[in-house]
Amino acid sequence: MLCRAALSPLVHSPGRCFVLSPHAITAISRLYLPRHNQRLRNESIRCWSNIPFITMPLSRAHGKSFAHRSELKHAKRIVVKLGSAVVTRGDECGLALGRLASIVEQVSMLQNQGREMMIVTSGAVAFGKQRLRHEILLSQSVRQALHSGQSQLKDMAIPVLEARACAAAGQSGLMALYEAMFTQYSICAAQILVTNLDFHDEQKRRNLNGTLHELLRMNIVPIINTNDAVVPPPEPNSDLQGVISVKDNDSLAARLAVEMKTDLLIVLSDVEGLFDSPPGSDDAKLIDIFYPGDQQSVTFGTKSRVGMGGMEAKVKAALWALQGGTSVVIANGTHPKISGHVITDIVEGKKVGTFFSEVKPAGPTVEQQGEMARAGGRTLAALQPEQRAEIIYRLADLLTDQREEILLANKKDLEEAENKGRLALPLLKRLSLSTSKLNSLAIGLRQIAASSQDSVGRVIRRTRIAKDLDLEQVTVPIGVLLVIFESRPDCLPQVCKEGRKEAAHSNQILHHLTQEALSIHGVKDAVQLVNTREEVEDLCRLDKLIDLIIPRGSSQLVRNIQKAAKGIPVMGHSEGICHVYVDTDASVEKVTRIIRDSKCEYPAACNALETLLIHRDLLRTPLFDQIIDMLRVEQVKIHAGPKFASYLTFSPSEVKSLRTEYGDLECCIEVVDSVHEAVEHIHKYGSSHTDVIITENEKTAEFFLQHVDSACVFWNASTRFSDGYRFGLGAEVGISTSRIHARGPVGIEGLLTTKWLLRGDNHVVSDFSEHGSMKYLHESLPLPQRNTN
Repeated sequence: MLCRAALSPLVHSPGRCFVLSPHAITAISRLYLPRHNQRLRNESIRCWSNIPFITMPLSRAHGKSFAHRSELKHAKRIVVKLGSAVVTRGDECGLALGRLASIVEQVSMLQNQGREMMIVTSGAVAFGKQRLRHEILLSQSVRQALHSGQSQLKDMAIPVLEARACAAAGQSGLMALYEAMFTQYSICAAQILVTNLDFHDEQKRRNLNGTLHELLRMNIVPIINTNDAVVPPPEPNSDLQGVISVKDNDSLAARLAVEMKTDLLIVLSDVEGLFDSPPGSDDAKLIDIFYPGDQQSVTFGTKSRVGMGGMEAKVKAALWALQGGTSVVIANGTHPKISGHVITDIVEGKKVGTFFSEVKPAGPTVEQQGEMARAGGRTLAALQPEQRAEIIYRLADLLTDQREEILLANKKDLEEAENKGRLALPLLKRLSLSTSKLNSLAIGLRQIAASSQDSVGRVIRRTRIAKDLDLEQVTVPIGVLLVIFESRPDCLPQVCKEGRKEAAHSNQILHHLTQEALSIHGVKDAVQLVNTREEVEDLCRLDKLIDLIIPRGSSQLVRNIQKAAKGIPVMGHSEGICHVYVDTDASVEKVTRIIRDSKCEYPAACNALETLLIHRDLLRTPLFDQIIDMLRVEQVKIHAGPKFASYLTFSPSEVKSLRTEYGDLECCIEVVDSVHEAVEHIHKYGSSHTDVIITENEKTAEFFLQHVDSACVFWNASTRFSDGYRFGLGAEVGISTSRIHARGPVGIEGLLTTKWLLRGDNHVVSDFSEHGSMKYLHESLPLPQRNTN
């Protein structure tokens, strides 16, 4: 009865912190939750936190670690190990409170999702060192002030503090801090202090295991630490005086993870993960996935600023845990840009730190694919123009010769997409290939081949800097392109990089044909294909390997890629909100033809009409009636703009936003009073893609052409002409609405940049000084004759 009465107030006070022995928790749980009501015991456990949380279907049979990062979201039981460098401040005296609060917030979030979280923490010695130093300084200052005067205060020396004494002084403060932080999320925490002996004694080991399981059953976060008040002191080291040793905490975390059949062990340190050579060295590369047996390929450096284990000890502990069936990730817990979400990012399967896996992928990693594309691209750029043209001609022939196989593969993609019902109608239309599309592709490729002999390596400027010192500016490829297309297999032969899974069969055969064409000159690795969302996210971070990202698809895809890209420029347009303005002087014969073609020929395209602007004087005229009748015949759903709706007694549904890209047989109609108002509307609601005026008044047309600030502005022509193939660029790799580099439909020219070639003869800048022997000429030289064949 005494035990039950003592426990009662604690049970009803969420956020309390318990310090329990391995025996106590079992006895308490038996008293408070009778054995005969097992169902009551299980249901009561999940009520200890006041905050409602989502119980996730996370159960999995333990015994084998996760093979891929994407599976980490299924982790049910997780150990987070906090190294000294993560918990302590840079001066190694005191705790990094902001960092610790962020970690507690992430652990609480995962705990409230229904996961079982455990923390292996350092920090007691650092916290105790701070307290003891304060006491020593205060004591010394009082004594010296009494006996030596204030002038002696500055000469006070702080003695070396013994680690075990610091641990004893800091344990209570550290746990009080954890208690206060977890209380903010209505989560209980319990401290468990262990030593190595607890794992060697079988009875103690069973007690520890039972304690942890009971705590987890009651939705309590166990906080485990080595009992540094009684463990042997660390070896002397100038960096370690008064700082906790993390040597045992690495092995402790791994041992606990395996003993508790944990799904995931997250080891947070002060480096991004495991590198193939010491971090900071010139050639050091972060290892994304580490496999058992790869130790020989890694050169370990010195340990971190605190602790004794270092990365080598972490790797040994991680491999031991992996062998025991626990997945492991080593990541940076100190970086201010990522520490606030590093734990949740790892659990979500994002590419953070180094993931330890026993399963090697069948093919190359995305990093290896990027490196192969880089090397193959440089070899491709060094080929003779005739060789590059031969490759492109060969690909065009393959598209024609293998037409039936391509269409059969595309049919499989369409059938799978329709059966699964995961694609909207506009995306299904984009997914579809046809004989005419393949013919257009082949024609476009032959146009590229014909012009390719004068694309790369073309001299666009020649300048004589001085005598025998000539400068040339020549065209070169931008580099490695990451082209991401959403259900558009016809993009692959034009640019060749990445395709979505909805077009998997089509992509595979087109990629095979592309590599077959490239192989005639030994550069097939210049084109790589990936299909999964995770691989795309990883590629978007490879700023050392990818030079430009070109997303092809919906506005949402473009926005997602722009957000995911880390330091890599993205060429594209977020939306294709194209306008057609019908002026008072418009030709009756031209209006319906241009509007029909702009909206109905291919409504899923980004250059399709989305907003139709009508001059106010055309309302209730025969021309206006013809426009409406034509749209109805074509089954185009009309949305009324605010001004247009005000003129109608019974109007169509009013538009929700004038910035809408429908991508289907829908459009908005709005009324304007003049060409000036049409231009203002386009600038306010458009996306700077393609805008059209229909009029017979040349002055009005020229005003529209000069004042509309879009990538493409047309007079009496369909918006659908905004296309690289129709512009004669050979192929279109994207449409850009930015103002840097390429704008509008982007063909081969838009994928080129330049480099400068300077040819001299023992020239030095000092010769051109005030008293030097040479003078700058800066003469323009004629360009070499272009190949027009």
